[in-house]
Formats: sequence, C-alpha cells, structure tokens
Amino acid sequence: MNASDVDTPAAMKTFPQDTANTSPWTVRERVAMLLWEICWALLCVWTPKPLNRWRLFWLKAFGARIDGIPFVHQRARIQIPWNLILHDRSCLGDRANLYSLGEIEIGVRAIIAQEAYLCTGTHNLTLAHIPLQVAKITVADDVFVGARAFVLPGISIGTGAIVGACSVVTKNVPARMLVAGNPARQIREVVRGDSGS
Repeated sequence: MNASDVDTPAAMKTFPQDTANTSPWTVRERVAMLLWEICWALLCVWTPKPLNRWRLFWLKAFGARIDGIPFVHQRARIQIPWNLILHDRSCLGDRANLYSLGEIEIGVRAIIAQEAYLCTGTHNLTLAHIPLQVAKITVADDVFVGARAFVLPGISIGTGAIVGACSVVTKNVPARMLVAGNPARQIREVVRGDSGS
C-alpha cells in the first residue's frame, strides 16, 4: 500500500438528504451498524490484548478488509467496519477512534496511537439541510499518528510520516515528514535507519 503525495484532499461524497433529520443510511445499513456495536461491546471490548485474532475475526465478519495480521486494541473504536482496510502489522491503539463513515485505509506497519481520531465525515454547512459528506483517509506504510491527533476527511498521510501528538491534520502530509500543531504544519523531514522489517 502506498499513498501518493498529492496536495489536494480526496474528493468528498455528499449524501442525498432531503432534510437535516433524514438519515443518509438505509435501514439495512443502520441495522448492520447496530449489530456491529452490539457485537464489539459483547464479544471484543472485554478481551485481553493476546486475543487480537478474535477481534480481527469479528472485524472481518462485518466486512473489514484485512491483509496479514494487524493489531487492533480491544478499546479501539471503529464506527463502520466495512469501510476499514487494515494492512499487515498496522496498529490501532487504546481508544483510537476510526470514525469510518467513509473509507479508512491503514498501511503496513502504520501506527494509530491512543485516542487519535480519524474522521471521514463532515457536513456541508452551506446548505440548510446540512447533508453528510465523507472522504477517504489514507495512512500509508510506516506512518505514526501520535496520541490524540485529529485527522480530517480526505487526508492522505505519506509513507514514513509522523503526526505529532494532539495535532490537527487539515492538509495532506508528504512522505517522511514530521508535522505537528493546530493546524499541523511541517516541522522537518524524517530520517530513519533500517527498520529491520
């Protein structure tokens, strides 16, 4: 998996909603989301870390696309698993929140640290009925997203980049770049030795 380092965020998809109170989801989708919430609460949240394969089994059962063996902490939160792509040895930390109303892809060996928030959804506030808008978030291989960082819809984070703790990522992050702050700004290029992978 390799994210291209482009300057513009991914295209937004706007859901057709007649009013602000109209759900963008079909009844079938809402039932599936409810079943997922129940499944994760009853079968996964209480499990110890070594039962990672059990949690991956349930993510796959609900449509997550999983390559290899990523790690998903038992207290990670995934809104819609069928919008999630996890690659080998990627990691979702304690209370990492993947608000996957749109697709989220996490690359090989990428780490989403504790309480980081990847948000694929927003609303078009220029329209009276504020329709839901979603855009894919792509986290490339060997990325580290620090604790409590916030990543907006449509963002791509390039290979080997680092997002500092508590940063708000409003623009795409180039490969091998350290970004930090609110909004996140480029600090310096990341130079790493052999990872021994």
